[in-house]
Amino acid sequence: QTLTDKEYQRLRDAAIRVMQKIGVDTGGSNVQFAMNPKDGRFVVIEMNPRVSRSSALASKATGFPIAKISAKLAVGYTLDEIENDITRVTPACFEPALDYTVVKIPRFTFEKFPLAEPVLGTQMKSVGEAMSFGRNFREALQKAMYSLEVDSAGFDRVKKFSALSKGELLDAIAVPGPERLWMLGEALRSGASEAEVHARTAVDPWFVREIGKIIQLEKDLAQHGKDVLLNSDALAEIKAEGLSDKRIAEIVGIPESEVRSHRSRSGVVPEYNLVDTCAGEFEAFTPYYYGTYEPKGAIQNTMSDPQGTSKNEKKRVVILGSGPNRIGQGIEFDYCCVHAALSLAENGYESVMVNCNPETVSTDYDTSDRLYFEPLTLESVLNICKRENPYGVIVQFGGQTPLKLAQALDEEGVPILGTTPQSIDLAEDRERFAGVLKDLNLKQTEFAF
Repeated sequence: QTLTDKEYQRLRDAAIRVMQKIGVDTGGSNVQFAMNPKDGRFVVIEMNPRVSRSSALASKATGFPIAKISAKLAVGYTLDEIENDITRVTPACFEPALDYTVVKIPRFTFEKFPLAEPVLGTQMKSVGEAMSFGRNFREALQKAMYSLEVDSAGFDRVKKFSALSKGELLDAIAVPGPERLWMLGEALRSGASEAEVHARTAVDPWFVREIGKIIQLEKDLAQHGKDVLLNSDALAEIKAEGLSDKRIAEIVGIPESEVRSHRSRSGVVPEYNLVDTCAGEFEAFTPYYYGTYEPKGAIQNTMSDPQGTSKNEKKRVVILGSGPNRIGQGIEFDYCCVHAALSLAENGYESVMVNCNPETVSTDYDTSDRLYFEPLTLESVLNICKRENPYGVIVQFGGQTPLKLAQALDEEGVPILGTTPQSIDLAEDRERFAGVLKDLNLKQTEFAF
C-alpha cells in the first residue's frame, strides 16, 4: 500500500474509535475506508463486526492467526497471555512486522456470466483470489499474476490488446475491468508515459512506475535475446525481478525447459524464507515458507536446505492444492487436501503442502508439516520438489490445476503417487476417453466434448 505513515496512523486510530464505540472488545472485525490521495481526506465505507475474506488474507500474509487469537480473547484471555505460535517467545500483543511484500489479486470469471458487465466498482465481483509473497513489489505482483491460473505467465502480450494503438489503450484502461492490469502493461509497452497512465486510471504513480520497470526489463531482455541467459549474474537479476521461466522463454523465443536448464547450470535457484511475524527479529519455528530469487545473503531468516530423506527421517509427500477458487470449484478440494495431510501424519509420513489460496485451511501453517505459499506452476513445484526430495507427489486432491501438472512433473522424474499421469490423461482427454467408452460398448452423450 502507498499510505504514508501519518495516513496509516490516522486510519488505524479511526478504526479503533469505531470499534470501541460499537462495542467490539474481542473477536475479528474490520473497518473499511476510502481516502483521497490528493489531500488525505477519508471517509468510512462500512464496519463488519466479524471475520471476512480479508481476515484470512491478513492472517496468511502475516502469520498472525486472527481467528484463533480472537477465539481465545472471547473466552477471557488477554493478548499478553497468548503465546505467538511462530516465535514461541513473543506474546500476541506484539504487532506483526514484515520484511517482504504481499500481493492479493482477485480472480474474475465474467466469461461464465455473459450478461454481466465486466466493469469493476465498489461491489465485489471476484469469485476467488490468490496471494503471493516476494522481496519486492515487482516479484510479488508477477507471482500473483501467474498464480491466478488464467493462462498468464506475467505481463504477457495479449493479442487483442497488442493490436490496439496507444490512444486506444489509454481509452481502454480508463474503464476498470478484470484485464486492466495487462492492458496497463501494454499501454506502457506502446509508449504511454507514466503520467498519461496515471491521468487515465488514477492508479497511484508508484504502482505505475513499478509496472513500468517490469515492462522495461522485458524490452531489454528481448533486445539482448537468449545470450543474456548465459550470464549467471544477469539471469539472477532478471529472476529477482519476478519474471517466470515461462515468461522469459516467451520473450527470447525458446522452450521453458531451456530456461530452466540455464538456471540450473548457473545455480540460479530460489531461496525459501520464513513467514515469521517479526521480520527476522526472533527465531521462527513454524515451517511456513515463500520462495524468492533475491540473491543469497540478503535475507536473514532463510530455511536450511532439507538434506533429503535419511534413515532417521520420515518420508516426505508433497500435496498440491487447488489454487484460487473459481466457478465450479470451491472448498471441496481444500477439504480433501487437509484430510490427505492428516492421513499422511497418521501413517508416519511428513506432509508438504503447496498452495496459493489464502481462503483455505490447507494454507494454515499448522495443517501440514511444511507449507509453501507458492504458485501452482511447473517452475514452482519443480523447485520445491528439488528442495524437499519427496517420496512422491499427490495431484488428485486439488482439482484441475495439479492434474494439468502431472504429465510434466512425471517427465521431469518427479514420482506421482496414486493414479498415474497416463491414466489421468486417458480420462481427461475427451477424445481418448470417448475411445475407451467405445471399446467398452458404452454410450456417450453427443455433446460430451
